[in-house]
Amino acid sequence: MSQYVLAVDQGTTSTRAIIFDRAGTIVSVGQKEHEQIFPRAGWVEHNPAEITVNTRDVIGQALAKANLNIGDLAAVGITNQRETVVVWDRHTGEPVYNAIVWQDTRTQPIVERLGALGGGAERYKAKVGLPLATYFSGPKVTWILENVEGAREKAENGDLLFGNMDTWTLWNLTGGVNGGVHITDVTNASRTMLMDLDTLAWDEEIAAEMRIPLSMLPEIRSSSEVYGAGGPGGVLKGVPIAGILGDQQAATFGQICYEIGTAKNTYGTGNFMLLNTGEEKVASENGLLTTVCYKLGDAAPIYALEGSIAITGALVQWLRDNLGIIGSAPEIEQLAATVDDNGGAYFVPAFSGLFAPYWRADARGALVGLTRFVDKGHLARAVLEATAFQTREVLDAMNADSGVDLTELKVDGGMVQNELLMQFQADILDVPVVRPQVAETTALGAAYAAGLAVGYWDGLDDLRVNWAEDKRWEPKLDAGERERTYRTWKKAVTKTFDWVDDDVE
Repeated sequence: MSQYVLAVDQGTTSTRAIIFDRAGTIVSVGQKEHEQIFPRAGWVEHNPAEITVNTRDVIGQALAKANLNIGDLAAVGITNQRETVVVWDRHTGEPVYNAIVWQDTRTQPIVERLGALGGGAERYKAKVGLPLATYFSGPKVTWILENVEGAREKAENGDLLFGNMDTWTLWNLTGGVNGGVHITDVTNASRTMLMDLDTLAWDEEIAAEMRIPLSMLPEIRSSSEVYGAGGPGGVLKGVPIAGILGDQQAATFGQICYEIGTAKNTYGTGNFMLLNTGEEKVASENGLLTTVCYKLGDAAPIYALEGSIAITGALVQWLRDNLGIIGSAPEIEQLAATVDDNGGAYFVPAFSGLFAPYWRADARGALVGLTRFVDKGHLARAVLEATAFQTREVLDAMNADSGVDLTELKVDGGMVQNELLMQFQADILDVPVVRPQVAETTALGAAYAAGLAVGYWDGLDDLRVNWAEDKRWEPKLDAGERERTYRTWKKAVTKTFDWVDDDVE
């Protein structure tokens, strides 16, 4: 049997290919960033063609670094930035517009128009588990059909295809216009606002209200099965592509959160906390999302509650790229360590409005509590603390919805290498924070799903023995200080509300 599984991790800022062995250990990595396109305030786009080229490149990088070829791969899994939308011509393979990224807020008028049909933000929530918000895929497709010349006519004629980035990546890897398969999995479908969580099928009424032809939509499949093989002449020729999980569900799967009540938090461009609720679909009363966690082949779907935070790692990137205060992301820890606290400054990064638990599209970022005492060290600390405070808000909501307080938090993603942040996270949550030995759990989860489908791993018990703890942070902050600083954060959040007026695009 082939000795390795490869995962393609198509993320918000870069695309990576990671090769894993049976122990879930990283063998090699290929990575390439892609351009972040900001046509106007609130708009965020990617070039899908650039991402396709990068995907091929990073697969080649990973194989070359490990001195392997495609014959050494048992299967390939895909994980992806979830709500980022591509619409393309099925005959030419050309996108009709750039990919509209999950952070993009241009669809707010469409969201409001749909809510005005009745029910407001809750219009579809009972069916799809999601509030009406700019975050999700469906309204982005509507925007493209309404604003790109000729797109509506082509869509009505059956010439256009839609997909989140998993579908676009799979279609191209399996041949594109030469036999590419047009498929998504249940986790990605559950982020479109178009899939019924009970039936796991597209809801024709919602699609009709959004004026999205059903012919555009990919076939919904499980998260772990063989969808097709690498296309002829491609970098993965003949290799089974057998796993798809949206990035946050993939991280949950890679963190071995298979029991009800287990949870993880991923620290990436944004932060995403998922709590496994088993075969029960739990409706949130506290601003969380109900979503599909994973579905393995013919087995019943497993659901989750999710707390989504739009801007965490992206705030560090903003400090680097827009302000030039740091030269690289890791430098923020050194800069923040030059001060003992935030100096009274709080940074609420509502660049794309506020996601969980507020869902306020009218919010915008605010830096508050400034005095002349505050320097760039305090600002760096406030940037890091914003991630921890937002996570505390989501954890409070999760505890309220589930009725069970989490006793520890498993963490993963790029920011978990920041020791100062992880310690403050434990302090502000008042629970231990645990980092696994393999922090790349998003790619690992996709690899696990693909490997299970082809028998590379026999079952979940094989995966459980692979998980190992790397480091644990215990809370150290005085209880009074914890609640004082958290109370001030909550006050800072209120300063971001009602910023966007009706006459502002």
